[in-house]
Amino acid sequence: MTALTLFAALFVLWGVSLQLRDSSIIDIAWGPAFVLVTWLSFEPSPHAIVVASLVTVWGGRLGLYLLWRNAGRPEDKRYTAMRTKHGAAWWWKSAFIVFGLQGLLVLLVSLPVRAAVSSPMASWGYVGTVLVVIGVAFESLGDWQLARFKADPANKGRIMTTGLWSWTRHPNYFGDFLTWWGFGVFGLATGAWWTLLGPVVMSVLLVRVSGKDLLEQDLMKRPGYADYARATSGFFPRPPRR
Repeated sequence: MTALTLFAALFVLWGVSLQLRDSSIIDIAWGPAFVLVTWLSFEPSPHAIVVASLVTVWGGRLGLYLLWRNAGRPEDKRYTAMRTKHGAAWWWKSAFIVFGLQGLLVLLVSLPVRAAVSSPMASWGYVGTVLVVIGVAFESLGDWQLARFKADPANKGRIMTTGLWSWTRHPNYFGDFLTWWGFGVFGLATGAWWTLLGPVVMSVLLVRVSGKDLLEQDLMKRPGYADYARATSGFFPRPPRR
Protein backbone atom coordinates (compact mmCIF):
# COMPACT_ATOMS: atom_id res chain seq x y z
CA MET A 1 0.00 0.00 0.00
CA THR A 2 2.85 2.38 0.88
CA ALA A 3 4.65 1.80 -2.42
CA LEU A 4 1.42 1.99 -4.42
CA THR A 5 0.44 5.32 -2.89
CA LEU A 6 3.93 6.75 -3.37
CA PHE A 7 4.06 5.83 -7.06
CA ALA A 8 0.52 7.13 -7.58
CA ALA A 9 1.59 10.50 -6.14
CA LEU A 10 4.72 10.55 -8.31
CA PHE A 11 2.62 9.64 -11.36
CA VAL A 12 0.48 12.72 -10.74
CA LEU A 13 3.62 14.83 -10.31
CA TRP A 14 4.96 13.43 -13.58
CA GLY A 15 1.79 14.64 -15.28
CA VAL A 16 2.34 18.10 -13.82
CA SER A 17 5.93 18.08 -15.08
CA LEU A 18 4.69 17.41 -18.61
CA GLN A 19 2.42 20.44 -18.44
CA LEU A 20 5.21 22.64 -17.07
CA ARG A 21 7.92 21.10 -19.26
CA ASP A 22 10.01 20.93 -16.12
CA SER A 23 11.16 17.52 -14.86
CA SER A 24 13.21 19.15 -12.11
CA ILE A 25 10.10 19.62 -9.96
CA ILE A 26 10.91 16.11 -8.73
CA ASP A 27 13.67 17.66 -6.58
CA ILE A 28 11.07 19.62 -4.59
CA ALA A 29 9.17 16.38 -3.93
CA TRP A 30 12.22 14.48 -2.60
CA GLY A 31 11.79 15.46 1.07
CA PRO A 32 7.97 15.36 1.13
CA ALA A 33 8.04 11.87 -0.43
CA PHE A 34 9.80 10.57 2.69
CA VAL A 35 7.18 12.25 4.87
CA LEU A 36 4.47 10.48 2.87
CA VAL A 37 5.93 6.96 3.12
CA THR A 38 6.75 7.44 6.82
CA TRP A 39 3.18 8.32 7.80
CA LEU A 40 1.77 5.60 5.55
CA SER A 41 3.87 3.11 7.54
CA PHE A 42 2.99 4.65 10.91
CA GLU A 43 1.69 2.53 13.78
CA PRO A 44 1.01 4.63 16.91
CA SER A 45 3.59 4.46 19.70
CA PRO A 46 5.66 7.09 21.56
CA HIS A 47 8.84 6.41 19.60
CA ALA A 48 6.94 6.26 16.28
CA ILE A 49 5.58 9.75 16.94
CA VAL A 50 9.11 11.04 17.57
CA VAL A 51 10.52 9.45 14.42
CA ALA A 52 7.64 10.48 12.16
CA SER A 53 7.76 14.04 13.51
CA LEU A 54 11.50 14.30 12.84
CA VAL A 55 11.06 13.00 9.29
CA THR A 56 8.28 15.55 8.77
CA VAL A 57 10.48 18.40 9.99
CA TRP A 58 13.39 17.30 7.79
CA GLY A 59 11.32 16.57 4.67
CA GLY A 60 8.98 19.53 5.06
CA ARG A 61 11.82 22.01 5.52
CA LEU A 62 13.72 20.66 2.53
CA GLY A 63 10.66 20.69 0.28
CA LEU A 64 9.69 24.24 1.23
CA TYR A 65 13.24 25.50 0.87
CA LEU A 66 13.61 24.04 -2.63
CA LEU A 67 10.17 25.34 -3.60
CA TRP A 68 11.23 28.84 -2.52
CA ARG A 69 14.69 28.59 -4.09
CA ASN A 70 13.46 27.28 -7.45
CA ALA A 71 10.41 29.52 -7.81
CA GLY A 72 10.50 31.27 -11.18
CA ARG A 73 13.61 29.41 -12.32
CA PRO A 74 13.77 27.38 -15.54
CA GLU A 75 14.25 23.62 -15.53
CA ASP A 76 17.49 22.49 -13.89
CA LYS A 77 20.15 22.00 -16.53
CA ARG A 78 20.70 18.36 -15.51
CA TYR A 79 17.17 17.52 -16.61
CA THR A 80 17.37 19.79 -19.65
CA ALA A 81 20.43 17.84 -20.78
CA MET A 82 18.50 14.58 -20.42
CA ARG A 83 15.53 16.10 -22.26
CA THR A 84 17.81 17.04 -25.14
CA LYS A 85 19.50 13.63 -25.17
CA HIS A 86 16.25 11.65 -25.34
CA GLY A 87 14.43 14.06 -27.65
CA ALA A 88 10.75 13.49 -28.40
CA ALA A 89 10.68 10.33 -26.27
CA TRP A 90 11.52 12.22 -23.09
CA TRP A 91 7.86 12.76 -22.19
CA TRP A 92 7.40 9.05 -21.42
CA LYS A 93 11.00 8.14 -20.57
CA SER A 94 11.00 10.74 -17.80
CA ALA A 95 8.28 8.75 -16.04
CA PHE A 96 10.79 5.95 -15.50
CA ILE A 97 14.21 7.65 -15.56
CA VAL A 98 13.22 10.47 -13.20
CA PHE A 99 9.97 9.81 -11.32
CA GLY A 100 10.06 6.02 -11.17
CA LEU A 101 13.72 5.93 -10.13
CA GLN A 102 13.07 8.57 -7.48
CA GLY A 103 10.28 6.44 -6.05
CA LEU A 104 12.54 3.39 -5.82
CA LEU A 105 15.25 5.43 -4.08
CA VAL A 106 12.76 6.83 -1.57
CA LEU A 107 11.56 3.32 -0.70
CA LEU A 108 15.15 2.12 -0.31
CA VAL A 109 16.52 5.05 1.69
CA SER A 110 13.45 5.20 3.95
CA LEU A 111 13.94 1.62 5.19
CA PRO A 112 15.09 2.63 8.71
CA VAL A 113 12.34 5.16 9.35
CA ARG A 114 9.62 2.85 8.05
CA ALA A 115 10.90 0.14 10.35
CA ALA A 116 11.10 2.55 13.29
CA VAL A 117 7.51 3.79 12.96
CA SER A 118 6.04 0.31 12.64
CA SER A 119 8.12 -1.87 15.02
CA PRO A 120 9.17 -1.90 18.71
CA MET A 121 12.37 0.09 19.33
CA ALA A 122 15.00 -0.22 22.06
CA SER A 123 15.33 2.87 24.26
CA TRP A 124 18.94 3.47 23.20
CA GLY A 125 17.56 4.22 19.75
CA TYR A 126 16.65 7.70 20.94
CA VAL A 127 20.33 8.55 20.47
CA GLY A 128 19.35 8.92 16.83
CA THR A 129 17.33 11.99 17.79
CA VAL A 130 20.52 13.86 18.68
CA LEU A 131 22.08 13.12 15.30
CA VAL A 132 18.92 14.09 13.43
CA VAL A 133 18.48 17.38 15.30
CA ILE A 134 22.13 18.35 14.76
CA GLY A 135 21.94 17.33 11.11
CA VAL A 136 18.76 19.29 10.36
CA ALA A 137 20.11 22.33 12.24
CA PHE A 138 23.42 22.12 10.35
CA GLU A 139 21.88 21.99 6.88
CA SER A 140 19.26 24.62 7.76
CA LEU A 141 21.90 27.05 9.01
CA GLY A 142 24.04 26.40 5.94
CA ASP A 143 21.11 27.05 3.58
CA TRP A 144 20.18 30.22 5.49
CA GLN A 145 23.75 31.55 5.39
CA LEU A 146 24.01 30.90 1.67
CA ALA A 147 20.61 32.51 0.97
CA ARG A 148 21.65 35.66 2.86
CA PHE A 149 24.96 35.74 1.02
CA LYS A 150 23.31 35.48 -2.40
CA ALA A 151 20.68 38.07 -1.50
CA ASP A 152 23.40 40.73 -1.25
CA PRO A 153 24.07 42.19 -4.73
CA ALA A 154 27.65 42.92 -3.67
CA ASN A 155 28.31 39.17 -3.56
CA LYS A 156 27.29 38.48 -7.16
CA GLY A 157 29.88 36.18 -8.72
CA ARG A 158 31.65 35.65 -5.41
CA ILE A 159 32.10 32.36 -3.54
CA MET A 160 30.64 31.81 -0.08
CA THR A 161 33.62 31.18 2.23
CA THR A 162 32.34 32.18 5.67
CA GLY A 163 30.22 30.61 8.42
CA LEU A 164 29.68 26.88 8.04
CA TRP A 165 30.92 27.23 4.47
CA SER A 166 34.43 27.85 5.82
CA TRP A 167 34.35 24.45 7.54
CA THR A 168 32.89 22.39 4.70
CA ARG A 169 32.13 23.19 1.07
CA HIS A 170 28.77 21.44 1.41
CA PRO A 171 27.13 21.95 4.83
CA ASN A 172 23.72 21.11 3.38
CA TYR A 173 24.90 17.71 2.14
CA PHE A 174 26.77 16.97 5.36
CA GLY A 175 23.66 17.90 7.36
CA ASP A 176 21.62 15.43 5.29
CA PHE A 177 24.29 12.78 5.83
CA LEU A 178 24.18 13.23 9.60
CA THR A 179 20.37 13.27 9.61
CA TRP A 180 20.07 9.98 7.77
CA TRP A 181 22.61 8.22 9.94
CA GLY A 182 20.49 9.39 12.86
CA PHE A 183 17.49 7.77 11.21
CA GLY A 184 19.68 4.72 10.68
CA VAL A 185 20.13 4.46 14.45
CA PHE A 186 16.34 4.30 14.82
CA GLY A 187 16.17 1.45 12.35
CA LEU A 188 19.04 -0.37 14.03
CA ALA A 189 17.31 -0.05 17.41
CA THR A 190 14.37 -2.04 16.06
CA GLY A 191 16.73 -4.95 15.40
CA ALA A 192 16.50 -4.48 11.65
CA TRP A 193 20.23 -4.04 10.97
CA TRP A 194 19.64 -4.39 7.24
CA THR A 195 17.81 -1.06 7.22
CA LEU A 196 21.24 0.61 7.44
CA LEU A 197 21.24 0.14 3.68
CA GLY A 198 19.11 3.31 3.65
CA PRO A 199 21.72 5.72 5.05
CA VAL A 200 24.45 3.96 3.07
CA VAL A 201 22.59 4.64 -0.19
CA MET A 202 21.86 8.22 0.89
CA SER A 203 25.56 8.76 1.64
CA VAL A 204 26.54 7.53 -1.81
CA LEU A 205 23.96 9.81 -3.41
CA LEU A 206 25.15 12.83 -1.42
CA VAL A 207 28.83 12.32 -2.14
CA ARG A 208 29.21 10.43 -5.39
CA VAL A 209 26.03 10.55 -7.48
CA SER A 210 23.72 13.58 -7.41
CA GLY A 211 25.40 15.61 -4.66
CA LYS A 212 28.91 16.85 -4.00
CA ASP A 213 30.87 15.35 -6.90
CA LEU A 214 28.30 16.27 -9.55
CA LEU A 215 27.94 19.84 -8.29
CA GLU A 216 31.68 20.43 -8.13
CA GLN A 217 32.17 19.49 -11.76
CA ASP A 218 30.74 22.93 -12.54
CA LEU A 219 31.92 24.77 -9.44
CA MET A 220 35.57 23.98 -10.14
CA LYS A 221 35.26 26.03 -13.32
CA ARG A 222 34.45 29.17 -11.35
CA PRO A 223 37.32 31.60 -10.69
CA GLY A 224 38.65 31.20 -7.16
CA TYR A 225 36.82 27.97 -6.38
CA ALA A 226 39.94 25.80 -6.64
CA ASP A 227 41.64 27.98 -4.01
CA TYR A 228 38.57 27.71 -1.79
CA ALA A 229 38.57 23.92 -2.26
CA ARG A 230 42.23 23.68 -1.21
CA ALA A 231 41.48 25.51 2.02
CA THR A 232 38.12 23.96 2.87
CA SER A 233 37.02 20.39 3.57
CA GLY A 234 35.04 18.78 0.78
CA PHE A 235 32.51 17.17 3.09
CA PHE A 236 33.24 16.48 6.77
CA PRO A 237 33.58 19.77 8.71
CA ARG A 238 37.00 20.86 9.95
CA PRO A 239 38.72 24.21 10.56
CA PRO A 240 39.84 25.83 7.28
CA ARG A 241 43.47 25.50 6.21
CA ARG A 242 45.51 28.65 5.91
